[in-house]
Amino acid sequence: MKRLACLVAVGALAGGAAGAQDLGRGIALYNQGNYAQAEPVFRAAVPAVEARAWLAATLVRLERYAEAEPQASTVLAANPVHARAVAALGEALVMQQKLDPAIARMSGALEKKNDLAYAYYWRGQAYQRNKQIARMVDDYQAFLRLEPEAPEAPALKVLLASLQ
Repeated sequence: MKRLACLVAVGALAGGAAGAQDLGRGIALYNQGNYAQAEPVFRAAVPAVEARAWLAATLVRLERYAEAEPQASTVLAANPVHARAVAALGEALVMQQKLDPAIARMSGALEKKNDLAYAYYWRGQAYQRNKQIARMVDDYQAFLRLEPEAPEAPALKVLLASLQ
């Protein structure tokens, strides 16, 4: 809740009180799993970088990966280490089977900021699909060090244990 208040305050500075309320409403809908309802709210606030990042994440949840990709890329052009946009872009690229671009974009983000957990996760996913197992293991281990309680953690731990 504290994070939501901070995001709303940032939205107010960037786009006025109405934009902040829209962003806050969109985030609340997203967090409730109401992605279809959140999408138009974020689209209305889209000039703001934060709203565009949430829109990219929403489109990923709606499995509209081709639409999410340019939204996340636009955010990353402004802020190459925006964690939500990095995660959305990684998932969008991997789910579209754009594995080499996913590896390149996640690697680029990690060169700038090496604690982007989901950059490791999605690069690991791309390595797994490319059958680059040693690299996959390294990335999944890095992800688990950064996000040991993530929803993906139990499955990754089982996978990594099966490879030993």
